[in-house]
Amino acid sequence: MTLLATIRKNIPPIHREGYRFIAIAAAITVVLMMVSTVLGMLMLGLTLWTALFFRDPARVTPMREGLVVSPADGVVSQITLATPPRELALSDTPLLRVSVFMNVFNVHVNRAPVTGRVARVAYKPGIFLNADLDKASEDNERNGLVFDTLYGPVGCVQIAGLIARRIVCFVREGEEMGAGERFGLIRFGSRVDIYLPPGTRVLVAEGQIATAGETILADFASPSGRDTVYRVN
Repeated sequence: MTLLATIRKNIPPIHREGYRFIAIAAAITVVLMMVSTVLGMLMLGLTLWTALFFRDPARVTPMREGLVVSPADGVVSQITLATPPRELALSDTPLLRVSVFMNVFNVHVNRAPVTGRVARVAYKPGIFLNADLDKASEDNERNGLVFDTLYGPVGCVQIAGLIARRIVCFVREGEEMGAGERFGLIRFGSRVDIYLPPGTRVLVAEGQIATAGETILADFASPSGRDTVYRVN
């Protein structure tokens, strides 16, 4: 195996959204190196972290019909019943919500949790509370998508966090998506909420580590009769 092939195998690619930020950080590093080695080395560390933040590794998504995969890397921070944001026009009554919190060291490329058509994309400006707080679902900047599936509509909401200031969405209404396909990115710390239709069986627990596009969060067609399994604190 050549050196280039080894590098490609062990170092994940960088998402194109990160090129500008990495270039700016690298340029500042060069300038600071000419002024102070200490400052330059500190900036070099920040540049490397920026590249790490925008990494976009390949993922292998389970393909069985009826599965809901994690849209984000991070920790399953909450499983509860909650009313979806109004702009999604999903339901006026509480639905099962699974929240995945991303810290600044997680991969921040978001992937479709289900296979279906993007029926709605709705952006809402807001403030920037810590994304791990429950109140962030209501008050923070967010971008919501509704996927039409064979099992009913599924809501997926990107929520900006305390550090995040920019939500990026790559898809438009009417597009067909497969589970695990990239649909967006949140810069520098955030959370994703998934709203599931009644009868969905959740297969994860609070505190569990999730991997975008790979970890199965729930099952629409549970062999146990599509019973809803969740824990409300």
